[in-house]
Amino acid sequence: MSAEKNLVRSLTVEIAAPAEWVWSVLVDLASYPQWNPYTVKVESSLRLGEPVNLFLPNPALPGELLHVVEQLADFDPPRLLAWEMHSSVDNPDAARREQIIESTGPASCRYHTTDLFLGPTADQVMEKHGPWVKQGFDAVALAVKVQAEALFAARG
Repeated sequence: MSAEKNLVRSLTVEIAAPAEWVWSVLVDLASYPQWNPYTVKVESSLRLGEPVNLFLPNPALPGELLHVVEQLADFDPPRLLAWEMHSSVDNPDAARREQIIESTGPASCRYHTTDLFLGPTADQVMEKHGPWVKQGFDAVALAVKVQAEALFAARG
């Protein structure tokens, strides 16, 4: 089975701010509650291999948060921020999320995010959660655009 069928990809947004500004938004984890509608809280040292604690709105229980623990897999400023969930005895689910920034000029860039579901439950996770993840990722792409452009415009 093709891994591509288990890939969720956000819309791609053009951002009127340098890639470095978008990067600064993505790594300012303390500010996520102010702008990120999908990953409303993140706790991490941002060191490779260390935990990334993600808190997302629970679609099954409005008002409650899902807590997901992944590991920082890639940290390549200002281009790529990625974390992964590895399957375990307790949880067979696995995935890799990438947030990708492509510079398109000195004051512009492009952003999108992906989640590739892996492991023995990839098909089931995609079927059950793929549309919810896609909706959340599209909201993040639009929100990071607004946040980065506002910060860049306010730079003085």
